[in-house]
Amino acid sequence: MASSSDFQQDRHSFSGSPQKWNDFELPGDTLYYRFTSDMSNTEWGYKFTVTAGHLGRFQTGFEILKQMLAEERVVPHLPLARIWEWQVGVACRQTGHQRLKAIHLLLRIVQCSTQRDCDLTLLKPLWQLFTHMENNLCHDMAKPGILLPLHRALAELFFVTENRVAELGTLQEYLLALNTEDHLHRCTAQ
Repeated sequence: MASSSDFQQDRHSFSGSPQKWNDFELPGDTLYYRFTSDMSNTEWGYKFTVTAGHLGRFQTGFEILKQMLAEERVVPHLPLARIWEWQVGVACRQTGHQRLKAIHLLLRIVQCSTQRDCDLTLLKPLWQLFTHMENNLCHDMAKPGILLPLHRALAELFFVTENRVAELGTLQEYLLALNTEDHLHRCTAQ
C-alpha cells in the first residue's frame, strides 16, 4: 500500500498472518494497493479497513502554525529552517486542500523570514510540479487560461520566492538549484 500509484511514496508492505500487519497512516486522500499471491495457500486473501484518519489533526496544526507565523513577536523565536523543511515535505506529500494550505504556510514563511532562514532549493519538487503545469497550460491553447487553485498558489509562491532571493542577491544560485541540467540546456539552446 502506498500514497502514490508508482508505490514509491509512503510504502507499506505486508505478508503472512494478520498478526504481522500494523496500523499505519498515509497522507492525502488516495490509497493505492497491490495484492499479489504466491499461491502457497488456498485461503481467500486479505481484508483491510480504510478509515479517514484523524479529522482535524492536519487542520489543527495548520491553524496553529498560521497563527504563530502571523504574530511578528513570535516569528523570531520559531525554528524557521526546520519548519520550512518539514512544511516543504508536507506540501510535496499532501494533495488537494491540504497541499494548498501547506503552500500557503510556505508563502507566509518566505514573507516573514528576515535572513537566509530557509533552504529555498528544497522547493525543487514543487518547482517541477509547477513547470509541468505551466507546460500543459502552454500546450493546451484551446481551453481558456483559467488557472487551477494549485497552479495559482504555486505561481504566487515562486513569484514571492524569486523576489526574496533577488533581494538576498542569490537569484542565480536559486534558479540553478531548482532547474535540471536538461532544462538549462533547452533554455540555452533557445
